[in-house]
Amino acid sequence: MPGCELQLIRGNEIVELLRGREQEIVDIVGNTYRLHAEKQTTLPHSTFLRFPDNAANRMIGLPAFVGGEVNVAGIKWISSFPGNRALDLDRASAVIVINSMLTGRPEAILEGSVISAKRTAASAALAAKTIPDCREGTAIGIIGCGVINEEVLRFLQSQQTDIESVLFYDVGVARSRAFQERCRDEFPALKCNISPGIPDIFKKCNLISIATTAVSPHIVDISACRRGVKILHISLRDFTPEIILSCDNIVDDIDHVCRADTSLHLTEQMTGNRSFVNCELGDILRGRSSGRTELSRPAMFSPFGLGVLDLALASFVRSLARSSGLCIDIPSFFPQVSC
Repeated sequence: MPGCELQLIRGNEIVELLRGREQEIVDIVGNTYRLHAEKQTTLPHSTFLRFPDNAANRMIGLPAFVGGEVNVAGIKWISSFPGNRALDLDRASAVIVINSMLTGRPEAILEGSVISAKRTAASAALAAKTIPDCREGTAIGIIGCGVINEEVLRFLQSQQTDIESVLFYDVGVARSRAFQERCRDEFPALKCNISPGIPDIFKKCNLISIATTAVSPHIVDISACRRGVKILHISLRDFTPEIILSCDNIVDDIDHVCRADTSLHLTEQMTGNRSFVNCELGDILRGRSSGRTELSRPAMFSPFGLGVLDLALASFVRSLARSSGLCIDIPSFFPQVSC
């Protein structure tokens, strides 16, 4: 029976299928944001599983449905265990399940961390390209030298051909050095240098991407920032409410980002409202807002990371895997039940 078959798509195959497809992924993410803005998605709140004896670790479930021509539903189940680095393992691991829109049965299981990283980076690059700026240079600052920011740099490079230099910082010196070597290998035309600290990056860079494992605000001063800087606040918990209030804030979904003790959630709790958020990225993509009150102010994009992006990209990956013969078929996954 066709409904009794499940397909498995492994991480290494997904890496190869998506290699060099940055523009297609950005287009998928942009289209999904538009569908979300047009209310053609269903997006329940993410479910956080936390542990009373270890605040750094967490597991998150992101169910979602994407309508329109995509027409896909499922869930991403992703864990973040920063201590994995000491075990030579990636911090994040994930699976994505795609369900049949006809029967509701799981149809495909995909390794999810690659898809998650690439959709995150694509949304950051799309925001950087879409939000207006007043450029004073072509230097990118990276705070947090992990997988996410490596993908962010790759996607930014695909969207902005005038990038000349990259300055990066991580509390782990070894991670900074390893990041520098990887960047020099992949982007030989870029000047790739390690920064002595976060204030130095604020001072020298006009576009900054922050992807750390911080669980509470640790950045209390951005006075060194350049005029009109754009900050991609991917890790969501790095800035104090006072910093948030000093910026033009753009989010992916205001209801989702103002929860789970994000910097914006803390700001809402302090002010009692959400008026500090200018708009959602979908509003800019649809021409409803520029996202900025004035170009001289810092602009901060804080994406919660929407499950609709994971499902839309997973659907694209499944199509590629099927056409390439890279799906592993599991024909007897479901029990055989007589009607």
